[in-house]
Amino acid sequence: MAVPKRKVSKSRKRKRRSHHALPLKSLSICPNCHEPKMPHRACPRCGFYKGREYPIAEEL
Repeated sequence: MAVPKRKVSKSRKRKRRSHHALPLKSLSICPNCHEPKMPHRACPRCGFYKGREYPIAEEL
């Protein structure tokens, strides 16, 4: 069984983990109410998507 010969230093460990951060979510602006929303989804505030109104889950 393979066992490390030396302790991995903090800097080496942190360099390896530098790519583990989650990317920021991209947001688009709702053309109807001008609030930020997730792209390709109905606006959670006004319920519009591509010029049509869709029912909001809270109203159902």
